[in-house]
Amino acid sequence: MKATTRGIRIGAATLGAVVLSTVVGAAVATAEDKHGRDDVDVTVEIPAIDSPGVLALTVDGDSTTLTESGSTDLVRQFTGTMPTVTVTDTRSADEIPAGAYWYVLGTATNFTGDAGQVPISANYLGWKPRLIDADPGSVSAGDPVYSAVDDDQAPDNVGLVDEELFAMASDSGAIAAEGQWTATADLSLRTPATVADGTYTSTITLSLFE
Repeated sequence: MKATTRGIRIGAATLGAVVLSTVVGAAVATAEDKHGRDDVDVTVEIPAIDSPGVLALTVDGDSTTLTESGSTDLVRQFTGTMPTVTVTDTRSADEIPAGAYWYVLGTATNFTGDAGQVPISANYLGWKPRLIDADPGSVSAGDPVYSAVDDDQAPDNVGLVDEELFAMASDSGAIAAEGQWTATADLSLRTPATVADGTYTSTITLSLFE
C-alpha cells in the first residue's frame, strides 16, 4: 500500500551560494518599566484519539540548493543536504497487519537548465541517507548511491534514476510504540567537467510504502 508521496526541488548552480544575514534589534525593558507582575497557569487536557492511527511521511521543506565543493579538473561536484524527512506512525499494535514493514524510496528527475542547456541526467546525482532521530535497531538508512562518473563505486554508481531505498523498518508492529523517526541524506551531483554552465533544477520524489 502506497501511503504518502512528497517532492523536493533540488537546485544546482555553477556559482557559489550567496549568504544573506539579518541583524535583529531587541528592546530591553528596564526596572523602571515594571509596575507589577503576576503569573498565569496554562492547563490543557489532551484526550485519547478515537479515530484509527495513520502511517505518514512529511518533509521539512520542499527545496534545497547544491553548491560547488570538491571539484577537480575532470569532475564538477556540487553538494548539499536534503530537508529532514519524518515518518510518523500513530497506529496501535492491533491496527498493524502481521508481518507488515514500511520503507521509503526516492527517485530524481533529470536536471533541467534555465537557458535550454542539455539536461543533466539523474544518474549523476547520488545520495548517502542517514538517520537523525531513530534507533538503528528498528529503522535503517538506505545504502549510498553514487554518480555515474564514480567508476570505482560500481555497481552502486547508478544515480537516482530509479527508485532507491532511503530508509526502512523491518517490522512495523514491533516499533509502532516509538511513533516517529527522522532521517536525511547528503546529496552529491558529480558531472563531467564539460557540463554547460547555468542554473539547473531537478525534483526528488520520496514515496512511503508498507
